[in-house]
Amino acid sequence: MGAIAMALLALPAGAQAQAKTVNAKVMTRNLYLGADLNPAIQAASTNDFIDANGQIVRDVDTNNFPVRAKGLAQEILQKKPDLVGLQEVSLWRYGPVNDAAPFTCNGGPDDNPPFGCDFTASTVRYDYLKDLMQQLNKNNLLYKVVKSQQEFDFEAPTDYNGVPGDGDSPANQNGEENDRLTMRDVILKRLNSGVVTTNVKAGHFDTLYEPKVAGVVTVHVLRGWAQADVTVRGSHKFRFVNTHLEAFGDPTIRRDQARELVRSGGPAASELPVVLLGDLNSDDNTVQGGDRLAYKVLSDHGFRERSTDTPLGCCLKSDIITQGGGGSVSDFDHQVDHVLTNAPQLVTLQNSSVTGRQPVNGFWDSDHAGLFSTLLMR
Repeated sequence: MGAIAMALLALPAGAQAQAKTVNAKVMTRNLYLGADLNPAIQAASTNDFIDANGQIVRDVDTNNFPVRAKGLAQEILQKKPDLVGLQEVSLWRYGPVNDAAPFTCNGGPDDNPPFGCDFTASTVRYDYLKDLMQQLNKNNLLYKVVKSQQEFDFEAPTDYNGVPGDGDSPANQNGEENDRLTMRDVILKRLNSGVVTTNVKAGHFDTLYEPKVAGVVTVHVLRGWAQADVTVRGSHKFRFVNTHLEAFGDPTIRRDQARELVRSGGPAASELPVVLLGDLNSDDNTVQGGDRLAYKVLSDHGFRERSTDTPLGCCLKSDIITQGGGGSVSDFDHQVDHVLTNAPQLVTLQNSSVTGRQPVNGFWDSDHAGLFSTLLMR
């Protein structure tokens, strides 16, 4: 008998009798930050970097999150998950040009910026969390944020429209501004459905992707996890962990991040049964080579798949996710989003489905599909 099962059996008889066998519904949803960051990461010069930043922000505008939020909310409202793990919950801001920002504000969390950091981009362009919550709760108060964990936070100068001097910039009159991307991972819970959360925590990985951009700026790509201990309608308590492992750089980075999740004291090393979900950027079947490493770490620590890979959910091959932007359902040819549990004798899969594989309102909801699972919690 496993340690988790033994721990549950060691509960007082009254506690065992009171806990129920229930279906808990969970969902993981990558919202898509709105653009491909690779051109900026790979920029060979400062000018290339500024130009690439401009294209990124224009793509974010084109991909229109306030409209996409309607479709994303509809996915969630139709499935009615008790718990949702969200990734790439972006906050985009702009402000006056500050060429020093990339050197001093280069990836740290907002509540602990590097010494001397001088953010100037403070005017909100898009707040994905605010927009999504407004759509989820516009008719009734249905969902609440359990934890919003701030990750990568970076500000840099931008040639907003690619036409210097024509005055088309929200921040000033010469087409130039600073733009700031703040990434967040978020846990939501459904209200009035018997979901109780305690021991809410979050943390960052020690292992990070740290590219040198334009040959001069080392960027610390902060990523991490959020957790809550949960009971659903009187169930046994379980640990819910939402994460987004590194997408760029050497695959050993996300392998080592996975190791941090399951090491002693890590969020996925609880004595409680653990439901671990999110964008792992890894799989054991539909990807090759090093991209399998992070998933193998989790499998080797007893985690088992509790979601479907039929159909597949990753990822549109076009950066522009308008209905006519070049993306196609045939692009979904591998899996990186997962729902996993480490207690197969206590948590079994009832059913699982994929959401968001067709555009609505003129947009795909994200470059990823969503993933929903109903879990029997014994």
